[in-house]
Amino acid sequence: MVLAVKRSEFCLPDTSFEVTQRPCTFYDERPSEQDVSLLVIHNISLPAGEFNTEHVDALFTGNIDCSAHPSFVDLQGLKVSAHCFIKRDGQVLQYVPFNKRAWHAGLSEFKGRARCNDFSIGIELEGTDTTPYTDAQYTTLVACARYIMQLYPDITPTHIVGHCDIAPGRKTDPGEAFDWQKFFKLLSE
Repeated sequence: MVLAVKRSEFCLPDTSFEVTQRPCTFYDERPSEQDVSLLVIHNISLPAGEFNTEHVDALFTGNIDCSAHPSFVDLQGLKVSAHCFIKRDGQVLQYVPFNKRAWHAGLSEFKGRARCNDFSIGIELEGTDTTPYTDAQYTTLVACARYIMQLYPDITPTHIVGHCDIAPGRKTDPGEAFDWQKFFKLLSE
């Protein structure tokens, strides 16, 4: 289902891949939209290692049934979001407009600057640290990254990082399965 949302509320243009805008209230205003200078790549699957479930969408829209799986007990009351979620088939679910602050990074720091949510865009890939990502995900991620870099010129390849890079010791995603060399090669083509 594609929601009827004014295009100005979201920043992802019409593309060759499907973009579904989803309702989410887990975001707020940025201190400064002109300050967006970081793209953070994450991974998520709920339950861990299971793909194509409704649970990630339910988490980001605030509708997760924490009794649906034993591992969900820690998700009770959790308010998290991402700007976009890229599924295994390359489909994009967009939860938060890029000019708003999504709640994806948590306790984080980039180049000596804390509170990465203030100045970053977060993209979640459906996956795990150890499961190879799909070609469709790389293709879609590159297209999203290129568009985001056009919107926010301070985001350069050196300002595209994994969650593990801004929260070392706390986070490991997108994990060893994410092929950074492949991603940056595709991004430069």
